[in-house]
Amino acid sequence: MSTVLIVDDSSTLREMIAGLLLKAGLTVVEAKDGAEAQTMIQGSPPDLVVLDIVMPHMNGYELCRWIKSSKNTSNIPVVICSSKGEEFDRYWGMKQGADAYIAKPFRPSDMIETVKQLLRASA
Repeated sequence: MSTVLIVDDSSTLREMIAGLLLKAGLTVVEAKDGAEAQTMIQGSPPDLVVLDIVMPHMNGYELCRWIKSSKNTSNIPVVICSSKGEEFDRYWGMKQGADAYIAKPFRPSDMIETVKQLLRASA
């Protein structure tokens, strides 16, 4: 069973995304900011990371760059899920190494399909 790390400073959003992914049969772990996520990834790398951009301590762009720059974690798919939905935000997210970019608010089916597709591709 695949493990997805959800990184968002909003507990409401973490709960919502976790609920969707749990229903889809995935294992979910959560972090409230980039620094906590970094520690979790070093301890036990997840199969995929869903992260927000605007967070304290380390933003999503920095976390994404960190994940993609290490040879131990560079193969972990990253989905940026952010309320920053402008084309520039999407472009910048992909430049940091994100594998997908989902703007909030999103359709639940889009999140599930994107996550499952990236997990299949990385298997």
